[in-house]
Amino acid sequence: MCEIELAVIELDKVSKWYGEVIGLNNVTATIGAGITGLVGPNGAGKSTLMGLTMGQLHPSKGVIRVLGQKVWNAPAVLSQIGYCPEGDVFWLNLTGSQFVGFLAKQSGMSGRKRREAVQKAIELTGMTSYAGRAIKGYSKGMRQRIKIAQALVHSPRLLILDEPFTGTDPVGRHELGNLFRSLAEQGVDVLISSHVLHEVEALTSQMLMIDHGRIIAQGDVHTVRGTMHDRPHAIRVRVDQPRRLAIYLAGLDIITGVKITAPDALMIETPSPEQVYQQLPGLILEKGLTVSEIAAADESLEAVFDYLTRRSG
Repeated sequence: MCEIELAVIELDKVSKWYGEVIGLNNVTATIGAGITGLVGPNGAGKSTLMGLTMGQLHPSKGVIRVLGQKVWNAPAVLSQIGYCPEGDVFWLNLTGSQFVGFLAKQSGMSGRKRREAVQKAIELTGMTSYAGRAIKGYSKGMRQRIKIAQALVHSPRLLILDEPFTGTDPVGRHELGNLFRSLAEQGVDVLISSHVLHEVEALTSQMLMIDHGRIIAQGDVHTVRGTMHDRPHAIRVRVDQPRRLAIYLAGLDIITGVKITAPDALMIETPSPEQVYQQLPGLILEKGLTVSEIAAADESLEAVFDYLTRRSG
């Protein structure tokens, strides 16, 4: 018999109201295992969705389950969630080690087990050399790392990260990205909220896109792009003679637009990208052109999300 994979987070017709303000509006979604990006503009409903997932908020309507169980007032479920908030909430005079150790104690750990867990979490986030320093002397990037350490100290099954790359330098972002991927490979499911779309896309193609309290798309970002039939696909071609290629392309029925974007590049618009990809190589060889790149120009997360938010606004 085939084993059915447990959904990590399930929202069934979930709404959350703050008086007359709607934070989340009749959302139904399923988030599976691995890393999932939660993307949307400020005020889209990301914080509300995360608050509901962590049991900090009670839904006004509908049901939310985490790891198969209702999450509201459920300590057994909440103990399996690690959370790194966007904002800084520290006792600034504590050292990094003391801060992580205090929160480990709140999770029920004590003695040697707690000391080992604190050491491991701090080591995972690259903060071992700074663990004995007071947090008030930490840079923004160091504070982000120690917040991630406290989210990991109790070995959660689900890790929720709210803008985890804020204030980190390129090296730090690379190291944290590797950490999140490694955790996912070890079976830790990760929900990561970020407005820096290319950083999320570097981690995963699985997205939950939210705007005005509604889910506007979910799943693999390239699959989502494939369902956008009302928008022509854009293909970028780098070629030594773009004007010459543009003349040939303009005569094809499957091409709806051609624009020269640089001395060595042009952009093709088409409702039938597969046919274009099939015909381009033969046309290029026939005309004796030199091409260095043929690539989709609008299947990035940023391009898809920009289109969907403008359409839903």
